[in-house]
Amino acid sequence: MDILTSLIGGFAVAVTPLNLALAVFGCFAGTLIGALPGLGPVNGVAILIPVAFAMKLEPGSALIMLSCIYYGCMYGGRISSIMLNIPGDEPAIMTTLDGYPMARKGQAAKALGISAVASFTGATLATLGLTFFAPLLAKAAIHFGPADYFALYVMAFATIGGVTGVNPFKTLLAAVLGLLLASVGLDPATGTARFTFGSYHLYDGFDPIVAIVGLFAVSEIIMYFESHATSGAGPAKLGRALPRLREVFEGFPAALRGSVIGFVCGVLPGAGASLGAFVSYSTEKQISDKKGTFGTGDPRGIAAPEAGNNAASGGALIPMLTLGVPGSGTTAVMLALLVSLNIQPGPLLFERQPDLVWGLIAALYLANLVLLLLNVPMVGIFTRLLSLPQWLLMPIVVMVSFIGIYSISHSSFDLFVMIGFGLLGYALRKFEISLVPVVLGLLLGADMENNLRRALSISGGDFGVLLQSPIALVIYGFTALMLLFSFGIAMRRRTAPLED
Repeated sequence: MDILTSLIGGFAVAVTPLNLALAVFGCFAGTLIGALPGLGPVNGVAILIPVAFAMKLEPGSALIMLSCIYYGCMYGGRISSIMLNIPGDEPAIMTTLDGYPMARKGQAAKALGISAVASFTGATLATLGLTFFAPLLAKAAIHFGPADYFALYVMAFATIGGVTGVNPFKTLLAAVLGLLLASVGLDPATGTARFTFGSYHLYDGFDPIVAIVGLFAVSEIIMYFESHATSGAGPAKLGRALPRLREVFEGFPAALRGSVIGFVCGVLPGAGASLGAFVSYSTEKQISDKKGTFGTGDPRGIAAPEAGNNAASGGALIPMLTLGVPGSGTTAVMLALLVSLNIQPGPLLFERQPDLVWGLIAALYLANLVLLLLNVPMVGIFTRLLSLPQWLLMPIVVMVSFIGIYSISHSSFDLFVMIGFGLLGYALRKFEISLVPVVLGLLLGADMENNLRRALSISGGDFGVLLQSPIALVIYGFTALMLLFSFGIAMRRRTAPLED
């Protein structure tokens, strides 16, 4: 009853005119951003953070707007995946496998309708999970000490590094690179400058928002020009403006299965929507693909990953709110926003600021309904956005990225840093190294170091303290299982072509 009472209070916060307007704006803007190739939820949230500051929003209102943008981007990412075979973000990659073949067959409206219902199913079930599981996890997290949090960060890097990439060695290397980048700046204990090369601009380290926009948006622009600038292929024909109701629910059972799998993956710190989409698609293929139709335009191949990645998005909010550990790259950006607003996510957040948390959860229920109403009848409008000529579309992406970063600090140095991270992201992508571990390393490195130092300070420098807590030992054991699972998947991928 306490949860239901708190949720009712949250709806009282969410339906205020300002918060309701921000939720609708976030849903619409997020869907548009998600539909644009090369942006996605990480950049959508990062670029629109200055809007929250410019409007001088309260922390709760800012979080509602950005969370609705997050959900909207997850919905919108499927549009370019289905129509252009260009995923708006990493989780949408799985949608291209069956979505684009359906569009090529003239079933684009059907594919978009199925994906919209699957996204709604996954996001709604995840929000229910957030409602009932987050308070329980928050109560348990009160008992976490510095050694336990350090183990939690190790698990975050191990799961994101080992599972989201084709080659777990490469993605673990990316996580280490992110930790190295996080060490740039002043040592928190001694005040000694580390890796600043005499530049006072780097005394505070790299701004995570600048790094994120550079790694994802700028590198994606370079990759897009390299791969598609000379391509004459346009979007697939939409066909009917709206799908039939029977067609929309064709993949509903697959969406339910994908929702459960995606939510579990999303709760894992660092795993996020990419893992949710991949595991949901792989599991559904094992269960349902009796005739070998997956990859040729099977509706279940759209419903499962779309439900999975949207459910994972909702699940990723749980570790961010209750543990202060982001469950995805986008929640990492939202974590940076909260910290900048002097809001510390963690186990006490539900007690100290219940209006903020429950207002957010209630707003997500409303956002899912708004997104469903937006995405089904407005499919034609969203796809026309992708019909813009490339010479017009890509400069808009560049302009939004540069204006968004400059508006945060008004520093030309940050623009050069963003370009530098964009070139780094381009190089990593050319070597097929995931960018998400780099972002998590950069964002979590400082907290990981601080918790390690606290634990060692308590033990007098004895590293054995890291293995003395039962909670830490359980986390390390789970981490080991996840690593074995991820390396097993990697080995299976390598041997699969030989078996065929």
